[in-house]
Amino acid sequence: MTLLPDALVRPGRRSASVEVVVVGGGVIGAAAAWQLARRGHDVLVLEKTELGHPRVSPHGAARVYRQSYSSPLHVRLAVESAQRWRELEHETGASLLNLTGGLDHGDLTRTTAIADTLASQGIRHEWLDPDEAATRWPGMRFDGPVLHQPDSAGRLRADQAVAALTAAAIGRGATVRYSTPVEHIEILTPELAEVYTPGGSIRARRVVLAAGAWTAGLVGDLVTLPPLQVTEEQPAVFPLVGGTPSVPSDLRWPTFIHHTDPADGWPGGVYGLGVPCEGVKVGFGGAGPQWDPERADPAPEPVQLSRLQEYAGQFLPGLDAAAPTPFRCAFVSTPDAEFLVERTGPLVVAAGFSGHGFKFATALGRIVSDLAGDSDPESRLAPASTL
Repeated sequence: MTLLPDALVRPGRRSASVEVVVVGGGVIGAAAAWQLARRGHDVLVLEKTELGHPRVSPHGAARVYRQSYSSPLHVRLAVESAQRWRELEHETGASLLNLTGGLDHGDLTRTTAIADTLASQGIRHEWLDPDEAATRWPGMRFDGPVLHQPDSAGRLRADQAVAALTAAAIGRGATVRYSTPVEHIEILTPELAEVYTPGGSIRARRVVLAAGAWTAGLVGDLVTLPPLQVTEEQPAVFPLVGGTPSVPSDLRWPTFIHHTDPADGWPGGVYGLGVPCEGVKVGFGGAGPQWDPERADPAPEPVQLSRLQEYAGQFLPGLDAAAPTPFRCAFVSTPDAEFLVERTGPLVVAAGFSGHGFKFATALGRIVSDLAGDSDPESRLAPASTL
């Protein structure tokens, strides 16, 4: 570990020095801290809320894991992420990634492009007739041919994943401070930045900014970012028809993506996955209204929930469409849904994961660690569809 010399600490203030400060303790910040600490860097994570706060976007029981992308790079990153999620499970003893299989249906141009990429990357898949698929999964109805990936899709236990990444980072020597908001960041030299908190300032050789919806406000004019759109999404968990769901029933539900046609009138593409002992989580991708992260209590959007119930009634007959449990989360999206992972001087910005970055967190943590640690990333990021 390398601490900055005392001469770099500003006199007359309650200040400290550290090699790398990670701003944001969500899934990306925690993954970056884990990878940096594994490489022997001295790491301090600053999170403005307490652990598991509901306004932090990666909260909740489950997130989609899949490899069904038309971009070969994103398939490779998803494969790498799965390997690193397994490494994290081995290191912490947590069970995080459950492979339940995955389905894509709807827009045939998009599903065919995904199938072609899966074939080029050696990912097992098959095409099913919609009636055959409905026989296999009687709780679902399908829009055209169904692309099935039997062993490369499933769900991540979201809350446990963030907790495991944090625990692994701490186990490797990182320090994590909760309820420590960052007020602003100042770039002093190409190799030095200062991070200001209510309790004092911290100088660091590198600052990783992984602050989700608060990224643009903290960056200010330090670097030029693409427009980051923050939306309040409102997925819901629907119970299974016929009573309280059991774990085996939930496990039979594959991860699914419905690539809808705008002409069909749905607000966006639809994603879903089983949530153990709760039901099935269903949501529209990137269809929510603009959200101000500083609002204390963003209001729910009833029209979106009504449309989600309508969708469940039409395509998911195995769910009780009349009894949803809605919740809210933030999507921070770039104009083309491309992930933003870049470095300017001592500042590494990791943002704009556009509602589909959670599954990639362990690979993204490696890329952030490459940038912060002066290594060239092994792969560059490229545009990808949100769904």
